[in-house]
Amino acid sequence: MKLTRCIHLSVIALVTTYLFGAIAVQAEEVSDKILEPLKQARPDFRFESLQKTPVNGMYRTTVVGGPTIYISEDGKHFFTGDVFAVGENGITNIAEQELEGDRKAAIEALKTDDMIVFSPSETKAYVYVFTDVDCYYCQKLHKEVPALKDLGVEVRYLAYPRAGVGSPAFRKMASAWCADDAQDALTRLKLGKDIPDNVCDGNPITDQYKLGGRLGVTGTPALITAEGELIPGYLPADKLAKRLGL
Repeated sequence: MKLTRCIHLSVIALVTTYLFGAIAVQAEEVSDKILEPLKQARPDFRFESLQKTPVNGMYRTTVVGGPTIYISEDGKHFFTGDVFAVGENGITNIAEQELEGDRKAAIEALKTDDMIVFSPSETKAYVYVFTDVDCYYCQKLHKEVPALKDLGVEVRYLAYPRAGVGSPAFRKMASAWCADDAQDALTRLKLGKDIPDNVCDGNPITDQYKLGGRLGVTGTPALITAEGELIPGYLPADKLAKRLGL
């Protein structure tokens, strides 16, 4: 009996391995087939994994270093932007729901050591802020940091120089991240003051800028909650704290 049972288990294991392998190969073949026309048109593009959407015949993927796109099953049509579902409970933004999951996973994988963090004495909530030191509303939001800290909100800054990698804003932000006192350096830049040019090796500005684009950031400030919700634009401290559930 024991021998028979072992044989049965071995057969099940082999069949399971085969089936999962076959599914993985099939999924890869489907992905290649759908993305092939776009890859031929833009061989310089690289893509993350292809996923089904709730819409029949529509898939989604992300261009590495670029936006999330929605693509037809034949691979001949695609678009960027929002996708809405109309149901009994009204209109739901499917694209935003999916992006929230992506954002939550992405920000949870980040190291706070790569951010410039302003922490209260007792943290009740936190928010990630993609910022540009030359952005007026980013400067305005930074003036709210003391009030946010008083309300128990930790501000975790990520860099998003709107002019792109290598721009003057990029150099300023890299110099702030590389400074011995990064908080002071960032604050000085937000006040319109100068800091020493110091773009050190290994700074995270490029990676954070690309991440912002992948997560749907198109302008600054762009705030992301712990649950992956994107809040575009400036909010005063009290309204932001309320948005964070405080």
